[in-house]
Amino acid sequence: MKQLILSFLFLFPLALMAQEVTLYKQTDTTQLFMETYYPPTTEANSTCPALVFFHGGGWHGGDRSQFKPHAEYFAQRGIVCFLVDYRLIGKHGTTPVESLKDAKSAIRYIRTHAAQFRIDTSKVIVAGGSAGGQLAAATALNESFNEDSDNKAISCKPNALALFNPVIDNGPGGYGYEKVGDIYKDFSPLHNIKNGAPPTIIFLGDKDKLVPLVTAQYYQVAMERVGSRCELDIYRGQGHAFFNYKFFKYYKKTVTAMDQFLQSLGYLSKEPKVIFE
Repeated sequence: MKQLILSFLFLFPLALMAQEVTLYKQTDTTQLFMETYYPPTTEANSTCPALVFFHGGGWHGGDRSQFKPHAEYFAQRGIVCFLVDYRLIGKHGTTPVESLKDAKSAIRYIRTHAAQFRIDTSKVIVAGGSAGGQLAAATALNESFNEDSDNKAISCKPNALALFNPVIDNGPGGYGYEKVGDIYKDFSPLHNIKNGAPPTIIFLGDKDKLVPLVTAQYYQVAMERVGSRCELDIYRGQGHAFFNYKFFKYYKKTVTAMDQFLQSLGYLSKEPKVIFE
């Protein structure tokens, strides 16, 4: 397995990093958890940015551990990271709507318990891959599909987005239309871009068969038209899910680009750097 060699300010091995598992939501008999990764050291009374990850799997399957290597990396960089469960078609017999409701609930839970997690609620980054990328974008753009039990006074909208081959078009001809049908107009991020959309970076392989490059390019143009920053980071010859840790070369490239994006927003300092080996 590849290793991350850390600069002198980060001498703590990943296995020693503080982490915890929290029940954030229960619906009937379904319990949903989030796993938290903390920076090795924080100053007393200080707060950190938060980074929330939603795994992929077509809203049907998948597991929160998909982004564990990303969470470990960014925790070392000084961000409190969260790996989040949400209801799945295959496991819970639900629909993508319930998945989105859970994603919004998770962000509200994190903001509600900001003091416990020691996070800065004005620096909440939400990330996801594939269907998890759709959920991440939808928490920022979609007004509908909130859990009745949620405190709507607590915002579920992130301050920044990092989307890994996200299925952002759920309309006719897009991914997932057969699962969401006519509600796509409220559900699909591409159809709900509006003023105030948070700064976004999208990672995409130009050979992705689920997310056409032209779709991501159109999304970028639509974001820029409403005055929102949207970076499109394209990887030649790569297909869907190219960014996962098992494809270490592209894991490294995308994590590095995401780090630089967060630096540009003022969420990370340039030092200390993490060196890959």
